Amino acid sequence: MIWKQEFIELAPLPRGFHLVTNEIVAQAPDLRNCQVGLLHLFIQHSSASLAINENADPDVRGDLERHFNVLAPEGADYYQHTAEGVDDMPAHIKNVLIGHSLTIPVSDGHLALGTWQGIYLCEHRDHAGSRRIVATLQGRW
Repeated sequence: MIWKQEFIELAPLPRGFHLVTNEIVAQAPDLRNCQVGLLHLFIQHSSASLAINENADPDVRGDLERHFNVLAPEGADYYQHTAEGVDDMPAHIKNVLIGHSLTIPVSDGHLALGTWQGIYLCEHRDHAGSRRIVATLQGRW
């Protein structure tokens, strides 16, 4: 069993749900040579999330953004953490709801995602910077 780890940097993206599967695969540690294993992805931020969902119809990404904005609205009068802007506390809530990590099986050098699945960066801030992900691959070469 071999372990490998890399840091993946994603360029700044606007608020929303973004397919980043290709960027993850391109920067993942030695994925092509792994026969069987697990890729664990952990985002080092509290105002963005990682998810797996529909990779074909962009309407899904828009619907998710609109739905989460209803679940965690900006400017709610019950928020106390407001110093970093009206989008900050809702971003933290969305991170808790969606999550900060994924574990994906690897088979014959490829992520074993379903036909209609892709990896999302869920950006919850209006003007976020780049995002950093720790990618840890455990497997057999």
